[in-house]
Amino acid sequence: MERVERVVIGAGVIGLAVARALAEAGREVVILEAAETFGTETSSRNSEVIHAGVYYPEGSHKARLCVRGKHLLYRYLAERGLPHARCEKLIVASRAGGDADLAALRAIRTRAAAAGVDLPWLSAAEAMALEPDGLDCAAALHSPTTGIVDSHGLMLALLGDAEAAGAVLAVHAPVTGGRVGDDGLELAVGGADPMTLRADGVVNCAGLGAQAVSRALAGVPPETVPPLYYAKGVYFSLTGRAPFRRLIYPVPDQAGLGLHYTRDLGGQGRFGPDVAWVERPDYTVDDGRVGQFVEAIRRYWPGLPDGALAASYAGIRPKVQAPGEPARDFVIQSPRETGVPGYTALYGIESPGLTACLAIAEHVAESAA
Repeated sequence: MERVERVVIGAGVIGLAVARALAEAGREVVILEAAETFGTETSSRNSEVIHAGVYYPEGSHKARLCVRGKHLLYRYLAERGLPHARCEKLIVASRAGGDADLAALRAIRTRAAAAGVDLPWLSAAEAMALEPDGLDCAAALHSPTTGIVDSHGLMLALLGDAEAAGAVLAVHAPVTGGRVGDDGLELAVGGADPMTLRADGVVNCAGLGAQAVSRALAGVPPETVPPLYYAKGVYFSLTGRAPFRRLIYPVPDQAGLGLHYTRDLGGQGRFGPDVAWVERPDYTVDDGRVGQFVEAIRRYWPGLPDGALAASYAGIRPKVQAPGEPARDFVIQSPRETGVPGYTALYGIESPGLTACLAIAEHVAESAA
């Protein structure tokens, strides 16, 4: 049986950031990834937006780590010369949404202020003057610190840093079981060459698989493991030129941030994601949903041409709240919360996880290093 100091389970953007932080703190780190390479699930199937930190309740992990993470991420991207753009965002109240949308904007502005983020209020005329070629709205909030990033390039850089500090990535290496021992945690690792690893400390960053990993480890109290719900979101790409310079977001709904307009660093525009609760991960995109997209988008872009949307891709958000329940915070359990010495577990790391990755790693390393 091989022994290592730290094992990080999961090589998405959170796992890679945590592994980097631990390795740079001088720990021996092995990263176990069940898939064939890093970042194949939630980390690569999202909007690639650097969020400002405006939607989340005061004092929550999401509020604090998003704002902290945004600053850390912009600095990291600049220092490494990694592709990104601070393209700004408008959060818009539609005319059809009436007083409800305006009230939602005011609530977002209040939450943002509590997190230390200033969102100037724009009248309809001011907002549409910023985006004169297509936007229609009743009012808007301007987020000047929102941006976009190449998530694959970011993950590649984090992995490179971790490996430069001595970390090792093992792919096709699913954690199939294990137990809490008297002198560490034993992990059963599957794949072509099954083995058992004993680790002084384990950080579960398995994303969609985090709950399954914890339940497979004998000795982890089952009552500490929250439920998991799959919220599927699909994206449609824009086949023509977009009229917007900034990202455009409607007011959020209960399960997501609405069918917003984003773009990639190559200028390709896209809309999404929507929300569909599913029993298991499913990455197909149903062309039949395009009508719902068109209806939602035309609330803020009435001039969306017919036939301008093409099915693109889908992602799955790992939710810890059931359909219809209020949004819940990130669940970040130190060994004190898991009840297992040396075991840290992260659950429900959805948006703004990409933005917050370096801050989450910083937070986790304080207890796991």
